[in-house]
Amino acid sequence: MHVALDTMVDTLKAAAESSRLRILTLLSRGDLTVSDLTEILGQSQPRVSRHLKLLLEAGLIDRYQEGSWAFFRLSDADQARGFVQGLVSGVDKADSQVTRDFERLEDVKHKRQERAARYFSANAASWDELRSLHVADRAVEAALVKLVGKRPFQSMLDLGTGTGRLLEIFSPLYRRGVGIDMSREMLAVARANLDKAGVANAQVRQGDIFSPPVERDAFDLVTIHQVLHYLDDPARAIQEAARLLRPAGRLVIVDFAPHGLDFLRSDHAHARLGFSDRQIADWLAEAGLELEETQEFEPRGASNKASLTVKLWLARDRRLLIADPNPEIQAARETA
Repeated sequence: MHVALDTMVDTLKAAAESSRLRILTLLSRGDLTVSDLTEILGQSQPRVSRHLKLLLEAGLIDRYQEGSWAFFRLSDADQARGFVQGLVSGVDKADSQVTRDFERLEDVKHKRQERAARYFSANAASWDELRSLHVADRAVEAALVKLVGKRPFQSMLDLGTGTGRLLEIFSPLYRRGVGIDMSREMLAVARANLDKAGVANAQVRQGDIFSPPVERDAFDLVTIHQVLHYLDDPARAIQEAARLLRPAGRLVIVDFAPHGLDFLRSDHAHARLGFSDRQIADWLAEAGLELEETQEFEPRGASNKASLTVKLWLARDRRLLIADPNPEIQAARETA
């Protein structure tokens, strides 16, 4: 894609300054706040904010709000991102200033991880109680990896990303990953986990699963892992996920089979006590998706009545699987 001469000059001017190039180099390694950048660069907040404003105006970075915090990241636009990555790749990582910036960046990430650890500690008892009722997470993760396969793809979206674990395990496959969650605390945990795992091709954002802050028809893989049972309207969440898929894209849902553990409503805020294959299949069909595979994972100690069966459902967007898509489904996608 070609760019107008004046636009190219403005873009080069925005990047051609030491502090702004340092900012772009830092953002190539993950999302950061103004406070993070102030600490790393050793500059005043007004000065850092001025640099960020110029980079925003040039379209090289994006800003997104998360409660009272504002995060900055490299632009999602392919052209701008490619331009910045080309610049950053030419920066000498052994340069003394760059080395100091990266050392301070690691300090910032370490503080994130410490905050995440404290949050985990405060909630560990509740999560451990729930985990004890079903099969080990690693068994489900192994099945997910096998199901998705080894072929690389362009983009992944994890709705209700929580700890960011799915973004981590699929990071070798996708070029760009996005995680959405309503909880700022869980987003902090996810960022810390992705930093620790060295995942640089994923980002997390605060947003509602029913109106996520991402573009439609943009993702090859969408995942909804242990989220639907918290929702009053899971069918609507599936419809929204379907609108975010590219043609022939895949949706993976992980949740519980129907059960009678009523205490999960009061103690763990579960709105739904599991889902049947028929329920999920009907919702997928209404959203224009084709159910391709289901898997079931028996709980630990299957004889124990207080246990949960984990289910996995894989569906695919039908738009490339049939020659003439149902016009009602297509209209629903466009108007919803």
